[in-house]
Formats: sequence, C-alpha cells, structure tokens
Amino acid sequence: MLTKWLRKILPGKPAAASLKQVLPPTEHGISPDGISYAAEKVVSRLHQAGFEAYVVGGAVRDLLLGIEPKDFDVATNARPEQVRKVFRRSRIIGRRFQIVHVMVGQETIEVTTFRGGKRPARQNELGRIMQDNSYGSMEQDAARRDFTCNALYYNPARQEITDFHHGVADIRAKRLVMIGDARSRYQEDPVRMLRAARLSGKLGFQVAPDTAAPIAECLHLLPKEPLARLFDEVMKLLFSGAAVDCLKQMQTLGMGGAAVHPLLTCALERLPENNGRGIVALALHSTDKRLREDLGVSVGFVLAAVLWPQVRENWQRGQAGGLKPMPALSAAVGDMRGRMEKGWGVPQRFAASMREIWLLQPQFEHRRGARPFRLLAQPRFRAAYDFLLLRAQAGEADQAVADWWTSFQEADEELRKQMIQSAEQRPAAEGDAPAKKRRRRRKKKPAAEQAGEVQAMQREGSAE
Repeated sequence: MLTKWLRKILPGKPAAASLKQVLPPTEHGISPDGISYAAEKVVSRLHQAGFEAYVVGGAVRDLLLGIEPKDFDVATNARPEQVRKVFRRSRIIGRRFQIVHVMVGQETIEVTTFRGGKRPARQNELGRIMQDNSYGSMEQDAARRDFTCNALYYNPARQEITDFHHGVADIRAKRLVMIGDARSRYQEDPVRMLRAARLSGKLGFQVAPDTAAPIAECLHLLPKEPLARLFDEVMKLLFSGAAVDCLKQMQTLGMGGAAVHPLLTCALERLPENNGRGIVALALHSTDKRLREDLGVSVGFVLAAVLWPQVRENWQRGQAGGLKPMPALSAAVGDMRGRMEKGWGVPQRFAASMREIWLLQPQFEHRRGARPFRLLAQPRFRAAYDFLLLRAQAGEADQAVADWWTSFQEADEELRKQMIQSAEQRPAAEGDAPAKKRRRRRKKKPAAEQAGEVQAMQREGSAE
C-alpha cells in the first residue's frame, strides 16, 4: 500500500499504461481484407460470447510490412476451457502453456489466453520457464511477448491496433527490440535467440544493441532445450524463405561457432563452400526462391543437401580405403544414420527420404542394359534426379551424365533403346557389369531318340 501511495505523489518512470497507443485505420493502413476469414470468425464468435479477442503477433506485423501472413493467431481473455466450449471443432494442447487449436474449414487458428505475471511461473535451475499457465490482462500479455514487433493486437471489428511497446514504430524503423531485459528473456526461453536471428534475417531488421549483446553469453543454454522444440525452430529458420540471410545473421550475432544443432552447424560451415556455389548454398538459395514464389519444397531433399558434404567426404574416404563406390556410400550413409539417431530430432520420414536420395546417386552412372529402366521406376527417382542436377551444378557430378538422364526421361521407348545402345558402345562405368553374351539353348531331342541313345550307351557299357 505504501508503495502505491508513494508512486502517486512522487515523480518517477511513467507507468506501462502510459505507453499504450490505439491506432485507427488511418494511422496503420491495414486493410480488413488482409485478415483471413477463419481468424475473423474466431474473433467474432469470442466477442459474441462476451470475451475480448484480437488478432495478435506475427500476422499483424506482416500486414504492416505488406506481407501476406502464413497463419493467424488470436489472443483472448477467455480461458482455454471457455474457448473450447465456444468452438465445437477445437482442442486444448500444450503443457508449458495451454493453447487451443480452433479448426475453421481447412484452416487452424491458434488461440491463446492473455498471460499474466501474478503467479510465479515454474522455472528450472537455469531460469527457463517450465510451466506458465498464469493468466492476466492484455497489457500483461504484451509484456510477456518476446519482441515489440510481435506485441501488437488488431481488432477486426473496430479495425484498431493496440500497441503497448512502440512496436509499430520499431517495425517502421526495421528494428528488432526485445521487450524487457534481454538476458532474462533469453534465460526464460533460449529459443528466442534463434528467433532473433530468423526474424531479423527474414525481415531485414537491425537487431537493437541491447537485444543482441547478451546472446553470446547465453548461447550455452540452447543445446539444453528439448530436442523436438529445437528441431522445430531449426526447420522454421531453414524454411523461412530467407534461410541464407538468417544463417548470415546468426554469424553476425556471434552464433556461428556455437554447437546449437548439427544441421545448423553443417549449414553454417558449408555455406561459403566453393565461393558460395557449393551444394548447400545452391539448395538453400533454390528453396528460398521456391518459398517466395509459393511453390512446394521437400524437407527431406533440403536436409539431404545440407548434410551431403559430410556423406560425400566419408564416401570418398571409403573408396580411397579400397571399397567400391556402392559399398563405400552405404557405409557413409550408415554412419550418418547412426549419428542422426543419437539425438538430432530428425523425424524418420525425413531421414528415410534422405537415405534413398543419397543411395541412388551412384546408380546414375550405369546406363547399360535394363538398369536405366529399373532406376526410372524407383519411387524416389525424381528427387534423386533433382539431387543429381544439384550436384552437377555444384561441379561435383558429370554434367553430361545429368544431361543424358534429362533426355532419357523425355524420350520415347525407341529413342531410349538407342540411347542405351550408344551408352553400351562407350567404356563401361566403374561398377557396370560387362554385357553378357546370350547363350544359345540346345534343342532338345525327341524322347524316342533320347531313349535309343541311352540304350546304345548301356549296350556299349555291358560289352566292355
């Protein structure tokens, strides 16, 4: 009570509420058409049920930047079980902090309850928040978010943005600013360091000095994060549509030498390979381009490219040790598989795709007999062929071989036979079996004639 009375009569820092800004449509410029139908429906239904509800976070940030949001999140003062009652197609998930997934048509909207700071969250010995189901007001929720650009609340009905931490100004200045003390916020959730690199790299933001400074001394916390959560954040970075810029931003922030995750380590180490024209850089540039053009990408293919330099080196080492190409590659792939299964968090469906792509690479050298047709019939042929093109582009596979397979796919049956005949006239590739001569089958003699010969042989034997 004394503290509250002193704050009333003594000058001091302005209260957080004095920072609150409510921006009308004329000041922020967001069009209502930019809000997805599903998000607008969720907000509207919560309003009808008597609750506060806002579109929040990255979607509002992207709309201010003129970027079409990939997904929409909603924040409300309704508790998870209350949200669940409002929406039949919904489910409560999460242990650390419960959220509700609301399904509207084919779209899923993530609904979170305003977080508060009244009840201390359960933390581990390193300061990381382990459980945080404490609820509060919108202002308290804004203070608990990571960066100012993500602490914006948009009301579709009134078309207003509520901003507690000058997030709109920071977005316009292309500045990434942590809310609160950055060191404490990284200790609460170390993944925020990767998020800082991803957001600044993807959006072209400058990380504020106070936000960047503690990263180097907090990096040791990242490998201690739950494996699934860390892998998920690595995937968000690699498939952000700006993976190359995000990796460069990691180096700028002093995260380049940290053993955060083997996938990131390999990507960071191999990105400059061949003056930026190595297979890792080519694959990530191509992935960024496809994502910007809203085209599909294969996770297994991209991960296969990121880890290929390690597989390739072990493959070459095995051949130098006397193994033939296929056994040497199988050993290299087996070694990589063993390492991935020791705690990389790579789902089996991606790991299996990577192994198949790698193991099919030597098969492209064999262009004789029925082998090309068998390879063409492989379910993973297209991904393996694209990988061959990538290797050729990086200068580590024969471009003539890649061109041959490009033509072979497009050719009709007669032309394919001619291409194989031409290939058979060239020297065989290592591992290619020489063309076998067709044996002529001896015609069987009639049964009566065979019986006569047998009887003759028996008479000769008895005479002797």
